[in-house]
Amino acid sequence: MIHLKSVDLKKEKVASLVIPVCEDKTVFDDEIIMSLIRKAKKFKEFKGDKNDEVTFYDLAEVKAERVIFIGLGKLEKIDREAMRAATGKAVKALIKKKLSNVLIAVPVAKKINMEMTSLLEAMLEGAYLGNHIFDRYKNEKKHTPVKKIDFLVKPDETRKYGRLSSRVYTICQGTILAREWVSMPSNDKRPERFARSIVALAKKENLKVTVLGEKELKQKKFGAIMAVAAGSRSKPRMVILEHNPKGSKKAVALVGKGVTFDSGGINLKPSAGMEEMKSDMSGAAAVAATLITAAKLKSGFRVIGILPIVENMPSGNASRPGDIIKTYDGKTVEIGNTDAEGRLILIDAISYGIKKYKPRTLIDMATLTGACVVALGEKIAGTFSFDDKLAEDIILSGRNTHERCWRLPLTEDYKELFKSDFADLNNMSSTRYGGAITAALFLSEFVKDTRWAHIDIAGPAYAKKESSYCGAGGTGFGVRLLCDLLDKL
Repeated sequence: MIHLKSVDLKKEKVASLVIPVCEDKTVFDDEIIMSLIRKAKKFKEFKGDKNDEVTFYDLAEVKAERVIFIGLGKLEKIDREAMRAATGKAVKALIKKKLSNVLIAVPVAKKINMEMTSLLEAMLEGAYLGNHIFDRYKNEKKHTPVKKIDFLVKPDETRKYGRLSSRVYTICQGTILAREWVSMPSNDKRPERFARSIVALAKKENLKVTVLGEKELKQKKFGAIMAVAAGSRSKPRMVILEHNPKGSKKAVALVGKGVTFDSGGINLKPSAGMEEMKSDMSGAAAVAATLITAAKLKSGFRVIGILPIVENMPSGNASRPGDIIKTYDGKTVEIGNTDAEGRLILIDAISYGIKKYKPRTLIDMATLTGACVVALGEKIAGTFSFDDKLAEDIILSGRNTHERCWRLPLTEDYKELFKSDFADLNNMSSTRYGGAITAALFLSEFVKDTRWAHIDIAGPAYAKKESSYCGAGGTGFGVRLLCDLLDKL
């Protein structure tokens, strides 16, 4: 669907040619494209500004039915995300116009102060992700994705960067898989069903799969997971995925929160916005999709994905505020609030992962706290780690992929806030402030000496409005980030 292609624009017929235009500099060296840009800029309504767009039809210079010029803005503002967003926006516009084929001209990387690999990666991602439509539950399919997207490059670049195209395609497939899991309504992804969906796709990629059902979770004393799941008729699962390439000595464990619907339990959430709680399994979706992607890419790292999957519901069997539970680790926890359930399932999964696999690095990803959204907004994830290098690597991968992360502190004295008079710990802080920090510190009580990071994706995991290369709903946040990060660990 997406390929790099070298084309003689004077000879070869093209249905739609898209040319990105910089406002204040020339970013191409092809004489034909440069002449077309000069023609476009003669119109007052098109200067190459960020939101500018103009379309010409049946131009004499090229054999293209239409040439669409899209503005990039000033050179100093052009970066990976600008190229990713511009390409995604262009593809979305083609979808609305019901056009099926497009050739997108790639600027000269040096002219926009980028490496060719970074430029192509960003543009390919924008196109692929922008071409995704989630309409599974609509009888009337108003739009269809663009069938064929080619990128115009020089002949030697088609060979040189051919593998990059395949890698980006695979990673974006994983991102879209996570998006669709998150956007899916909770009645279609109760824990048993969500687990089956993950297992079916994981087995296709020859991942080692282990599923612990309710009976095994009880026998192995996953007390925190069982406490969260107690109120639901849907039984809990814990899915373990393993990518075990030959000769790999390093083990990285990824833990993803998988609450397929979060009502809040006995501490019931307000009704406003509760329908979005179908997205409370975004961490598990991202981790599962990352493992499947790592297998497709034949990654050289040993990666373990641990996915505790539950539904948090109120009923006569549900855990109550004030209950004391015993975790897999052996520590006891007083339930201060049943809506602080994500940290409970995560601590059992973290403890199990460390005990069984002894990973060199463990990273958990979760839609954990509204407090993190208050602190950082809806587009930036909170990152917590005692390891400076690990935190820096996560933030760098966030910059590369525009799945942005911001490091928040783990202050020792804040641990006083989740002490309990009756148990080892309370799952709820004694203050309403600093909730993202205290939640991360609560998790840290179970990581022992393992190199660990926690990524709170409560903000960016779900979008209420569409953006340049993502529709409303699940964003797939974390898949591209983790795939980039695995290369650094």
